[in-house]
Amino acid sequence: MQGEDIGLTHLLLRNSMQNTSPIKLVLLSFCISLCFVTCKKAETNSGTVLQKYFENIVLNQNIIVNFASDSGTDITSNYTGYTFVLLKTDYYHGPLQATISGTVTTGSWSCNDDYSKLTITLPATSSEFVFLSRSWRFTSKSQTVMKLAPWGSTAPLILYMQLQ
Repeated sequence: MQGEDIGLTHLLLRNSMQNTSPIKLVLLSFCISLCFVTCKKAETNSGTVLQKYFENIVLNQNIIVNFASDSGTDITSNYTGYTFVLLKTDYYHGPLQATISGTVTTGSWSCNDDYSKLTITLPATSSEFVFLSRSWRFTSKSQTVMKLAPWGSTAPLILYMQLQ
């Protein structure tokens, strides 16, 4: 039965092609090609939008911790006076600077390709840096605040970072 279906389809296709002018075939080919190009372009633009958001809102900006909680304990005051800057090497990683009273500590940051994960790495020279140095997932993003929770963990840690 299946062979008969293929034969019938081939016969119908052959008959319809005989009645189709070359101009119609060229136009059909053009329309199909246009659909593929348009779909690919839309996919590329979504990546570009995420990159632009991250570049405009996060990268090379002065950021402060406006809320931090470790297992229900508010530790926000540990970050008073600190300014953090994620410097751009590319859209997915770069150096991170933590500055307090003119003293700069350098670490690094990285993110995944959909910007749902931010990994912060700072030297373990203080408990403040130990808390920050981990992979975080974005729970919320706005024009001014990034709300973060631990990536792949249900640990009761909360971090809100705000543009200064």
